[in-house]
Amino acid sequence: MLVFGEPYQVSDDITIVTVSRNGWGRRPEHPVGIYTIRADGTTWTPVVDTGRHALIGVCTGFAAAVIGSLAVLRRPPWPEMTERVMARFAEARIVAASKRTGRSDG
Repeated sequence: MLVFGEPYQVSDDITIVTVSRNGWGRRPEHPVGIYTIRADGTTWTPVVDTGRHALIGVCTGFAAAVIGSLAVLRRPPWPEMTERVMARFAEARIVAASKRTGRSDG
């Protein structure tokens, strides 16, 4: 439920009214925005909770780091360099070299 504060006269032609939302249970009210009333019209200025935006950014970065780390630990982006793989690389190089020279050693 929205709670409108008492109108506050800033100058002769500007009046502001604060708007807050009731907290649930024993939580206090938290601000929602301000109405600025002038002779030429009324404007609404919402409150921006920068702390909440920062927390969302930190949590998103942490989640991305965890997911990226798990992906690398599960299957690293570099090739497996076991003895069997290295032997296959050597055989492939020998075959490629023999095809370039036109010899058949095997």
